[in-house]
Amino acid sequence: MKRRWLAALIVLATLAGCVTSPTGRTQFLLISPEAAIAQSRTAYVQTVGQLRRDGKLLDDPLLGDRLAIITGRLVAVTVARYPHTATWNWSVAMIDEPDTVNAWCMAGGRMAVYNGLVDKLDLTDDELAQIMGHEISHAVANHTAERMSMAIAQGIGVLAVGAATDDEGARRGAQLAAVLAIELPNSRVGEREADRMGIEIAARAGYDPAAAVTLWRKMEREGGAGPPQFLSTHPNPANRRETLAALGQQMRALRPAAPPEPRPVEILP
Repeated sequence: MKRRWLAALIVLATLAGCVTSPTGRTQFLLISPEAAIAQSRTAYVQTVGQLRRDGKLLDDPLLGDRLAIITGRLVAVTVARYPHTATWNWSVAMIDEPDTVNAWCMAGGRMAVYNGLVDKLDLTDDELAQIMGHEISHAVANHTAERMSMAIAQGIGVLAVGAATDDEGARRGAQLAAVLAIELPNSRVGEREADRMGIEIAARAGYDPAAAVTLWRKMEREGGAGPPQFLSTHPNPANRRETLAALGQQMRALRPAAPPEPRPVEILP
């Protein structure tokens, strides 16, 4: 057993490396962004498959149309600014959980929106764009790989190093880390990056930056005594609304005269 743990740690040390995020920040990762995308792809397929078997995929054409346009415009801007995302398999799973206020985006552009988020908060298109722009930014800035690295470092399947091996058990560990990456809290640094990137992407897609503030007011009201699930993975410092308001003022000038043509995004089911 000791030999196996030692071997795993040696592989971890070998795989670990420094990567520069799109924001220019140096990131020390135990799993590469490319490996994070590969493992997220498998984890997403498995997650969506289970949701489909459980009857949890939402059949809502109106919401589907809204998401296709909103995320399509956001993705069009993202691909223009971050060309490496052009090959991502952009998609959105609509999840039927009326009491869950949440959304996420895995590495590689695979997203999910819970109908509780839209209905409980009565989101406008501008507010929904702020959420999805924020989530897309987490994926673009390699935050998925960072959270997967955190899961591995904390021992949630140290054998997730199998992302670069032929060990089937280790591969399952890596896929588990990809799922856990959307449940683990983001770092404060990561949140600041996603806030700034998300508001800018949404503004360039034609959405009102001021919606970031109205959105977070709704989040705070919905939270009551305890934060909604979305905030449990997104640290919410007391001055966040003020920071978002300041960012919104900066980004207002970036709104185009006409919004970009939406890029095709697969809506599930």
